[in-house]
Amino acid sequence: MPQFDYRAVNAQGELTSGQMTGATEAAVIAQLQAVGLIPISAQLQQGRGRSSGRAFLSLRKPSLGHKDIGDFTRQLSTLVGAGLSLDRSLEIIGGVSSQPLMIELIAELQAAVRGGQSLSEALAEQPQLFASFYINFVRAAELSGDLAKNLMELSTYLDKSHALREQLKSALMYPMILVGVTLLSLGIIVIFVLPEFATLFEDMDAPLPASTAFVLGVSNFLRDYALLIVLVIALAVAYVRKKQRDPDWLYQRDERLLQFSLLSDLIKKVNMARFSRSLGTLLGGGVALLPAISVAKESMQNRVLLQKLNDASSILRDGGGLAEPLLQAGVFPEFALQMIQVGEETGQLDKMLLRVADIYDDEVATASQRLLSILEPVMIIGLGIVIGGIIMSILVAILGINDLPM
Repeated sequence: MPQFDYRAVNAQGELTSGQMTGATEAAVIAQLQAVGLIPISAQLQQGRGRSSGRAFLSLRKPSLGHKDIGDFTRQLSTLVGAGLSLDRSLEIIGGVSSQPLMIELIAELQAAVRGGQSLSEALAEQPQLFASFYINFVRAAELSGDLAKNLMELSTYLDKSHALREQLKSALMYPMILVGVTLLSLGIIVIFVLPEFATLFEDMDAPLPASTAFVLGVSNFLRDYALLIVLVIALAVAYVRKKQRDPDWLYQRDERLLQFSLLSDLIKKVNMARFSRSLGTLLGGGVALLPAISVAKESMQNRVLLQKLNDASSILRDGGGLAEPLLQAGVFPEFALQMIQVGEETGQLDKMLLRVADIYDDEVATASQRLLSILEPVMIIGLGIVIGGIIMSILVAILGINDLPM
């Protein structure tokens, strides 16, 4: 039977550790909970088998990322839900963490909490790590009176968002590698191969076919003006980054994206899924509708949809349900609005919103996979056409030279 090293907190809030045998990590965690302990981590002892690679409440990455923040949220929810004070919970999390950045963060949060600040106020002092949506979610959780439950809901939301993000990254990996190989291949051909043929054709002093002259002309242009091209690209990137701080430009960009038929439906579903999951999570945690909408709208990424949602929220303040003002906006998916209306009629709005989020997350994943399955062969064919065209233009010139009378 495998042997595990564990860390846990007892009923008095004291940190304890030891060894325990169990078939799996989950079995060890269940045993710890059965004897009244709050599991912090359970790791297979080295040399006794392969580690599961995941601690129940462990933060082990060298830098803080989305998963680290999700793990921190789950830890805090577990400890606060067990009846420990916020200060003691933070102390335990900092004590079991091996990451300097996390330890430093916990120390700063503890200092703020001990100074009389609420958790949301302490988090607001760390904008580089916690988004406004996260901070507002915690603020709403504090107002609801059940911080532990809402933190667990927030943790679940972050886990789902992280899983979707990783899924999209994995799906984009092959196309990105293909783009890199394409650019590398074209760079080698343009910089090293074509100049050799250009020298050969100059020595032969023979007229070149139009296709060959065009290819060699492009090669010469890219080599002669490489620094200028790099400078233009750098200036373009700098211009776009500067414009990304302009709210009007960003709004116009999002508006144009919604007008692009191939992306419009996907953008609406992504934003509706994020908003629905956020709002459903908050409502399920006991937060009132209007404050929940104020927090959930922070998850919207498209500024046009966000503006429409703000308009709908203004109507909602005058009374009535959520579905009708969203329907009047005319930009949100009709299926989602019908589900919301059913949720309002049955008194299960939070569950319907989470169901909408699940459906649209699945549809977005399927649509992304379909789009990538189309993109991959298109890129391969495009690469083949470009490289094949270059090779054919050179062959045509060589064959033409061979046909010349000696």
